Amino acid sequence: MPSSDYDPACLPDLLPLYYRRLFPFSQYYRWLSYGGVQKNYFQNREFSFTLKDDIYVRYQSFSTQSELEKEMQKMNPYKIDVGAVYSHRPSQHNTVKSGTFQALEKELVFDIDMTDYDDVRSCCSAADICSKCWTLMTIAIRILDRALRDDFGFQHRLWVYSGRRGVHCWVCDEAARKLSVAARSAVTEYLSLVKGGDETVKKVVLTEPIHPFISNSLDVVKEYFSRYALQDQDLMGNKESVDKVLALVPEDILFLQEFEKEKKPEKRWKLIMTEAKRKQGTTKKGQYFEKEIMLQYCYPRLDANVSKGVNHLLKSPFSVHPKTGRISVPIDVSELDKFDPFSVPTISLICEELDRPRPSEEKETSEDAKEKEDEKDAAEKRKIRDYKRTSLAKYIKCFDQFLDGMARSWKGELLRKSDLQKEF
Repeated sequence: MPSSDYDPACLPDLLPLYYRRLFPFSQYYRWLSYGGVQKNYFQNREFSFTLKDDIYVRYQSFSTQSELEKEMQKMNPYKIDVGAVYSHRPSQHNTVKSGTFQALEKELVFDIDMTDYDDVRSCCSAADICSKCWTLMTIAIRILDRALRDDFGFQHRLWVYSGRRGVHCWVCDEAARKLSVAARSAVTEYLSLVKGGDETVKKVVLTEPIHPFISNSLDVVKEYFSRYALQDQDLMGNKESVDKVLALVPEDILFLQEFEKEKKPEKRWKLIMTEAKRKQGTTKKGQYFEKEIMLQYCYPRLDANVSKGVNHLLKSPFSVHPKTGRISVPIDVSELDKFDPFSVPTISLICEELDRPRPSEEKETSEDAKEKEDEKDAAEKRKIRDYKRTSLAKYIKCFDQFLDGMARSWKGELLRKSDLQKEF
């Protein structure tokens, strides 16, 4: 369902239904309580809600899943942000001694926003996206996910579509959650290549020898560069784009006459590659200029401040984007190239799907009536059935698989600690 079928004016009517019957509270609580191994971990977590008319409420915290559910169903937030785990309950931050209320832990997070690529995409600008520029998000996820896994050893990486124009990553390993501000800054710096503001022409500078991380990133970029840059963005066809590229080419490269004669984008790029090959092996600055161009146009652009701070808030998975109506859903990295932001369900679609009758509906209702379960169990089962009837089901399944992977790690760690204790 295209987002044009979503009417923002209907959001106040749709949110109560979403939070009552579709929001995956049990999985959400399971995620943020991390197996309950640490006392008060969930209770000391900060949530913030953006309500109707941009009313912003910070320092919300909840003792149980039930308390979180009731409050969200009462407030029906337009947006949910998740913050750090604090030394005290965030809801009581005004009552504790000054200076003692501190952010202790939080997932290592990354925020990649398409607006940061406006200087290297011609198809869209500002908050707009299309399938041509979404390739940049695919490249970003592939590069960063590999580095977080292989270079840093983080196993539990949750990638989430923001609901409009970007993606977020939540690194949930215990080691990642305990990182200091200095360590988060070091990881962010390691992963940052594109540097400089609007006035900076050359934003990527490579030096000898090229770091293995950059080589691995280039391998990913090369897979997409021809289609993304040369075809979809017409990098070598449009005069304005060509001038921008040529501004990144060293002054001693002498091929401009031949370049002007050639009109085919792929052949123009081949000329640049040929000149780059000729220059390589020299000790002159700019010997890797074609690699620098590729990285400047395709490498992930991180909002460093989001990643460095422990107390920084980030939009929650399964939050609704008020402007597009799309749900902020987990992305299955194993099928990354198939992910389509425009096929992500809107709140209006899933609420509509909820109302569609099913052939087996009557049978299930009569079966449920026969079951002698307490009211809470029955409500939980109904909720599970409800989201399974909608387009949200496959995304919650992806979230479940992520949580199962974390649970296996917790169990393995508990067994390891148990064995160590037995040895002593």
